This record gives sequence, C-alpha cells and structure tokens, in this order.
Amino acid sequence: MENILSEIRQALKDSVDEKTKSNSQNFFKEKIKFYGVRVPLVNKISKESFAIIKDKPKEYILGLCSELWKSEYLEESFMACNWSYNIRSNYETKDFDIFEEWVNTYVNNWASCDTLCNHTIGTFVEMYPQYITKLKEWAKSDNRWVKRAAAVTLIIPARKGLFLNEIFEIADILLLDNDDLVQKGYGWMLKAASEAHQNEVFDYVISKKTIMPRTALRYTIEKMPQDLRIEAMKK
Repeated sequence: MENILSEIRQALKDSVDEKTKSNSQNFFKEKIKFYGVRVPLVNKISKESFAIIKDKPKEYILGLCSELWKSEYLEESFMACNWSYNIRSNYETKDFDIFEEWVNTYVNNWASCDTLCNHTIGTFVEMYPQYITKLKEWAKSDNRWVKRAAAVTLIIPARKGLFLNEIFEIADILLLDNDDLVQKGYGWMLKAASEAHQNEVFDYVISKKTIMPRTALRYTIEKMPQDLRIEAMKK
C-alpha cells in the first residue's frame, strides 16, 4: 500500500503546474491543501494508478482511498473519489459506513464534496434507495459539508427523474439555512430535478419563494423558461 501511495504522490509532485498552483486557492473561501496539478492530469495519474490495483479486493482499494483522503490534499481526494467510483459495481450496503466517514471526517471543501457525492455516493443511493433516510439525517447536521452532501448526492438521480418526494423533503430541511454553499447545493439539486419535473419544481419554488433565500431560488430556476424565471423572481 505504501509503495503505490508513494508513487502517486511523487507523480503529483512531478506534475505541478505553476499557474494552477498560484490560482487554485482563489476558488475556495477556506484554506485548501493542494499540489497545484491540473484536474485532467490528476485524472490521468488516477487512471494509470488504478490500472495497477484494479484486481485487488475492494477492501484494499477503499483502504487506499481512505489514506488518500487523510492527506487532505485536494488532488488526492479527487483520486480517492475516482477509485471509489471505479468499483461501483461491487458496492454493498456495508460500504455506506466508509463513505459516511469520508464525508464527516475528511470533506472540507465544495470540490471534494461534490466529486464524492455526485458519483460515488449518488450511485450508491441509486443502488440502495433505503439510504436516502441517511441523507435526511445529513441535512440536519451542524457541518456545512455534510448538509451540502445531503443535497448534491441526489444531483444525478434527480436528472433521471428519481426521488422527487425525497428531494423536496431534503430541500425543506435545508430551506432556511444561512450558508450560501448549502443554499447553492440544494438549489442545484432542485435545478437537476426540474430537468425531469419542471412543473413540480416550479410549483415548489412558488410555494416557498417568500422565505426561500434568493441564492437558492436563482440556482433552482436557472434552466427554466424565461417566463417561469420571471414569475419566480417576482417579489
């Protein structure tokens, strides 16, 4: 395990792009640890490294992912997200505890949150829908990233028209949250749901618009026709 991690970290150090290193912090309000490697190159290193371990047991791969998360480097978190998604066909219900630990313990920025939740955890929830009850618990957390995770986990399922009632339940829990990144997260979730359920999401917005933060509202209606956007934005 140590060998592959050392090789990955050396590859990342050898791939630092000075412009990326200079600009990366600008995308985050919180202090982030990063090497300064462009995302396409991170993904290339991730793919090449995964080819070496792809036949290892799932538990071994998830253990490597946990070690990558522990480093707190942004690029290593992306690689952990890629690897955990790569083994999606082998997900079992017991794996949720590992994913939840990552969210609770290691996720500390919107990029890591969204990459993990959109793909790994979103796919898991599609496979095991009973775990949406866990997302509703996350939505009540004191941790901004756990709350955002509750929403962004459902982005891709929402685009497929899935889980509309549960999406509205999670939006209700997060509705009055003061954190702009939480507002943007559940607004994005509702926007994704509107791709398959435009009328239902529009009706939801109209029913909540007197109390819904404008940030969340604008995210929600972004892809709707202009006449509906105008109606929703009326005071």
